[in-house]
Amino acid sequence: MREGLIPTALGTVVTGAALASRMSDMKKKGFKNEDMSSMVATGLLGFGLAHVVLGSIDLIQDR
Repeated sequence: MREGLIPTALGTVVTGAALASRMSDMKKKGFKNEDMSSMVATGLLGFGLAHVVLGSIDLIQDR
């Protein structure tokens, strides 16, 4: 298995879950800065995107 594939896949799953969570909240009640679940979803989104980027770097360097 290529190095970096697991972090990229994990990041994609986490990013998708965070986006899905965030979109349902925004449709229901709009965006509020004080909403804790919104902040958690934003943190998960950043975590997922970081994994995608770092995993992609590993995939490119492993050629």
